[in-house]
Amino acid sequence: MSSKQGGKLKPLKQPKAEKKELDENDKALLQKKKEEEKALKELRAKAQQKGSFGGAGLKKSGKK
Repeated sequence: MSSKQGGKLKPLKQPKAEKKELDENDKALLQKKKEEEKALKELRAKAQQKGSFGGAGLKKSGKK
């Protein structure tokens, strides 16, 4: 870098990643992963509707 050159240097452009060809096993794994994520989202939605678990809070003894 010479003293006349100032400012930031532009980063070199990275080559675009080539798209991989997916075989049947890869497609099956991606499909299974999507189904699991969908199931988790449904379970979270159900859990939010029900509220907190237990609901008892702090238990008090019968003594005064």
